[in-house]
Amino acid sequence: MGENVQTLAYGSWPSPIDAALAAAHDGHPEYVGFVGDEVWWTAPRPTEGGRRTLVRRHADGSEESVLPAPWNVRSRVIEYGGQPWAGVVQDGRPLVVFVNFADQRLYLLDPGNEPRPLTPVSRVGGGLRWAEPQMRRDRGEVWCVLEEFTGEAPGDVRRVLAAVPLDGSAAEDRRAVRELTDDRHRFVSGPRVSPDGRQAAWLAWEHPRMPWDGTELLLAEIADDGTFGAARTVAGGPEESIAQVDWAFDGSLLYAADRTGWWNLYRDHQPLCAREEEFGGPLWKLGQRWFAPLEGGLIAVVHGRGAAALGVLDPETGEVVDAAGPWTEFTSTLAVNGERIVGVGASPRSAQEVVELDTRTGRARVIGAAHDDPVDPAYYPEPQIRTFTGPAGRDIHAHIYPPHNPSWAAPGDELPPYVVWAHGGPTSRSPLVLDLEVAYFTSRGIGVAEVNYGGSTGYGREYRNRLREQWGVVDVEDCAAVAQALADEGTADRARLAIRGGSAGGWTSAASLVTTDVYACGTIIYPVLDLANWATGETHDFESRYLESLVGPLAEVPARYVERSPVEHADRVTAPFLLMQGLADVICPPVQCERFLERMRGRHVPHAYLAFEGEGHGFRRADTMIRALEAELSLYSQVFGIDPPGVPTLELTK
Repeated sequence: MGENVQTLAYGSWPSPIDAALAAAHDGHPEYVGFVGDEVWWTAPRPTEGGRRTLVRRHADGSEESVLPAPWNVRSRVIEYGGQPWAGVVQDGRPLVVFVNFADQRLYLLDPGNEPRPLTPVSRVGGGLRWAEPQMRRDRGEVWCVLEEFTGEAPGDVRRVLAAVPLDGSAAEDRRAVRELTDDRHRFVSGPRVSPDGRQAAWLAWEHPRMPWDGTELLLAEIADDGTFGAARTVAGGPEESIAQVDWAFDGSLLYAADRTGWWNLYRDHQPLCAREEEFGGPLWKLGQRWFAPLEGGLIAVVHGRGAAALGVLDPETGEVVDAAGPWTEFTSTLAVNGERIVGVGASPRSAQEVVELDTRTGRARVIGAAHDDPVDPAYYPEPQIRTFTGPAGRDIHAHIYPPHNPSWAAPGDELPPYVVWAHGGPTSRSPLVLDLEVAYFTSRGIGVAEVNYGGSTGYGREYRNRLREQWGVVDVEDCAAVAQALADEGTADRARLAIRGGSAGGWTSAASLVTTDVYACGTIIYPVLDLANWATGETHDFESRYLESLVGPLAEVPARYVERSPVEHADRVTAPFLLMQGLADVICPPVQCERFLERMRGRHVPHAYLAFEGEGHGFRRADTMIRALEAELSLYSQVFGIDPPGVPTLELTK
């Protein structure tokens, strides 16, 4: 510790990491790809209305945003979206297609010219949506997943593989779109075409399964005229999840399946590298990539257990050599070109960067979205990877971020407040990466505990299945067990524990306030609060049957839906809370929050409700994020009795 450390109560330390700084650095590069030899990716612009732009890295290393505001490169297929762009070089120039968020049309971009629409606007329901475009220049088409609404309800929808003409003839004419498959499968991922162009492989799954429960791998012959033959299932099923499929350059079929309890790689149905590790993950967005075959026969892989490294797998020996460098966590996006591999990596000291690995030299380097410390890294949190023991002796994985500030310390006898963070999904995981929202709290003297509760991915299928029919039980118990363990060991102040989360994490936060007395307050962000209504039409199609595995079939266990819903037990909430919601959210709609607040009326529990116009599921605009972060800190300061400088007071109503 430095000489000039001053003493001040936990939570009151001055910090250079303010809400505006955290908001400006929210989001990360996604969907990397090659256009010829150039690397392109999508990137967030929180200060430009939360849009995502397309970034091009020129040969000299300079980065250019090729689309000005208000263009927003983002698909709404299954509402979480998917790969929204693809590109090739034609006559020495890039030719790129992308999905624009506002109208969900597919556009053709010839840099320097205004983008031209390739698909029509639909007047029905949610419209025509596209994901995972793949250029088929030999046919003058782009092949995609098409999601087409046939009515106004979220479930009035069909999904097929489709071919869109590149000449623009379908821009006003839906009939010019060529459907490659029928719509017998509820959900499909984009087709991967074999090197000889004669076969297509893709994934499909049906309600009530989610893709991490069970998917099928389908194959079809491609005729000379570009039509698909009959599809046949060659792997997968109701209890086997295939996360991704692709073709090696020699024509062998590659896929990641969890038939052993772990997502491992298979080549022509034979295991390539049998390990108790994940070489795949939950398919929340179409086109996520955990592996990519290289021309020489090696395979780029994102793999690990509770973390995800970038490595190169030699399928002949089963050996994996990981990229050397500071990155400890790679996301599920990969692109390859020759011997070059590009991914997105981060670490506890750096946010997500575009990283290139040269397999000839083994050298990895940052080539885009380079992390630049906006403040002295001495203010960053110093996380601990921990495993706690929960009910029945089960392991609970967590990342603990103690309060940390180089200039300030607390009085010797004081214990710090802690906020437990419950991630969304719930089939997801909190990665161990630099997050300035975490640093916003830890640098002020408030600890953060990110809990990868039972049901989280990254630890095998058995761990994931702990949440089956136990949502609102296991997640709540695991978060509480971590909070109590921190208090028992003298790390956290038992009287100053809070819980927060968004989406499924918002559910866990609300359920925790209803069923435990561990927390002094909670922050609930775009949550599920009412199971029965969420399961009967209040959410989108992708997750409309998710509760059958998380809670149980509504028809068989209706009482369970009532018993576990926070909206039914508002009378049990005694701790102050902050509720935040985007008014354009179709996944967890505002009506759930409104119903909950109606039941809280007259209960005299201090609370606040912030509703944000134009925000959907996940806040994307800088001004929203600033307001949300400051409101959350104000809640904790009022409940924990602390005084952080420069934070507007959140009005709590009683």
